[in-house]
Amino acid sequence: MFFHRQELQHQAKPDKPDAVYARKLQEVLGGQYGEISVAMQYGFQAWNIHIPGKYRDLLYGIGAEEFGHVEILATMIAQLLEKAPVGLTEDAIQKDPTVAAVIGGTDVQHAIVAGAGARPVDSNGNPWQGSYITASGNLLADFTANANAEMQGRLQVARLYHMTDDHGVKDLLGFLLARDTMHQNQWMAAARELQEEGHELLPVPSNFPLAQEDRDVSYQYINFSDGAQAGEGSWASGPTPDGKGEFTYVAEPPAGVPMPPPTVPDPRLYGTSPVPNAVEKVTSTIKDVLHKG
Repeated sequence: MFFHRQELQHQAKPDKPDAVYARKLQEVLGGQYGEISVAMQYGFQAWNIHIPGKYRDLLYGIGAEEFGHVEILATMIAQLLEKAPVGLTEDAIQKDPTVAAVIGGTDVQHAIVAGAGARPVDSNGNPWQGSYITASGNLLADFTANANAEMQGRLQVARLYHMTDDHGVKDLLGFLLARDTMHQNQWMAAARELQEEGHELLPVPSNFPLAQEDRDVSYQYINFSDGAQAGEGSWASGPTPDGKGEFTYVAEPPAGVPMPPPTVPDPRLYGTSPVPNAVEKVTSTIKDVLHKG
């Protein structure tokens, strides 16, 4: 059950309207690493989790907060658009309002489609996609993905912070930066705790039998570049993070194996093949007559 309380977690009040910045802010609302993505990601991870207790509660708790951040940003975007000019934008070089809006950097669909409101899109107007979210059912994989999502999101908010002089906007972004700091640390701590408690270990999935993989190459850094310094990293020598091996460095890829011959698909797929076209026509007809798949 969801219950909505009609108040914001933090104030979202700009000093002045700014339709151009409203478009920029759409990225951290509806972009790949925006608030819609993390809210849905943590939600689906919680709904798909296989164990009760603190990890489930953690996912539900942060997921609910992120839905609140969606609301904060949507509220801020709507206020940035509230008194923005409908016609020509500032310093526009065209007289046509639509062209001027595009040149001015605004999102014309903020007005045309949303009536001066936020939309579930990124800063280029691309619709938010469910394919952005990761919810695999493996908590170590998911918590690591969550930390990355918070890192990417905080990076974008930090960049946006320097793109405005609006104190009200900066106040909100400063709050979101702080919450991203907390969530990065939470997911890293949760991933560590999963391993300490033995729920999941590296490599993920840790309960897949290692004997089934080609262990000869499990910890080899094979240098597929002509760069000379990759072998100096801790990933090329010394113990591996999973504690199950030692890294080794291979300066050049070993000789490969011959490529297989080109495939020969069903002629009714009409790919160009070495078989004469007339022969393929006959073959296709025969296959259809015989109902061969």
